[in-house]
Amino acid sequence: MAGETDLSKMLTSLKPRLREGEYVFCTVGNGRYGDHPELEPIASFIETEGLTLVIPRHHADEHGMAYDGVFRCITLSVHSSLDAVGLTAVVATKLAEHHISANVIAAFYHDHVFVPAHRAEAALAALEELAHG
Repeated sequence: MAGETDLSKMLTSLKPRLREGEYVFCTVGNGRYGDHPELEPIASFIETEGLTLVIPRHHADEHGMAYDGVFRCITLSVHSSLDAVGLTAVVATKLAEHHISANVIAAFYHDHVFVPAHRAEAALAALEELAHG
């Protein structure tokens, strides 16, 4: 099933959903994909500096992992194509208007926006404004 590429259709179908729990971004030097399954990462990325893991905050705390901020995840329920143009820019711009940082991870079916935990409800409201035009 192909994802949506029309920006106006994506915005009207956005349906942002706040995911349960708090998440943190951690890094593991010299890490490789698959390391630390006990942390239950929901995302990972290999960078020159190390392996970045996005993990539930409670796992980071239990395992003594360092992190800088605590985030909530808002999933954009629209099935956007990986070739779609503009969705990330519109979402980031809308959140920036409300002084909310956005760390976006695009997966196959949906985009996931990590926002500071204390601003999650405000971010959700801002994204719902996009959907209702």
